Amino acid sequence: MNYPNTLLATFLVRDNRFIARCLVDGQEVIVHVKNTGRGKELLHKGTLVTLQYWDNPKRKTNYDLISVKKEDQWINIDSQVPNRLAYEGLLDGTIQLPNIKGKIALLRREVVYGMSKFDLYFETDEQEKGFIEIKGMTLENKQIGAFPDAPTIRGLKHVNELIHAKEAGYYATVLFMIQFEVVQIATIHRQMQPDLADKIAEAQSKGVEVFAYNCQVNQGMIAVKEPIPFDLNVEFDDPNL
Repeated sequence: MNYPNTLLATFLVRDNRFIARCLVDGQEVIVHVKNTGRGKELLHKGTLVTLQYWDNPKRKTNYDLISVKKEDQWINIDSQVPNRLAYEGLLDGTIQLPNIKGKIALLRREVVYGMSKFDLYFETDEQEKGFIEIKGMTLENKQIGAFPDAPTIRGLKHVNELIHAKEAGYYATVLFMIQFEVVQIATIHRQMQPDLADKIAEAQSKGVEVFAYNCQVNQGMIAVKEPIPFDLNVEFDDPNL
């Protein structure tokens, strides 16, 4: 996936969850941050970032902040892109669901089940039906990717609902889309949200699949690369805590 109309900028300050200020050709501009996570390990004054320009008078800002340069790699922080990459990757076979029966014959977005709306619903040519919840992962340290970077009640609810779906006979899975390339393993940030780690452990014990894919990223592009091991027992050392 390529982003049109991108340009490099220097990050200055984040005013709130949605708005930041950056320096473009020596001028300060207001930008929309496409991720409401904390991003403390990424968004430092002076950091090189990628902006996408929009010539739209109806927008409050002309720029979206889509990626950040951390040391020698780009990290995409667009919270909308994981669902798109997963949907397209499942359709073209780049992403393979573990232990699935048959091939995907039907794939739908945002389907309600119980008290939740899951990102994807699928049916296979062997009559298996299931739900996929997609989570973007942008937190990294020492080549370990972790989720979440802030407590998520919504994420906890989704995992609990996936357990119910699995018990009802559906295939159920959490797919972590790692929005950077250099990573050896993915895990849950237990220190950030221990109840989520416990719920993921319960889900896995009851047959919910949990897996991850990383992505190739540069300043204006992101593409699914390959599966990355997920291990709940790996400890994540958060430099922000």
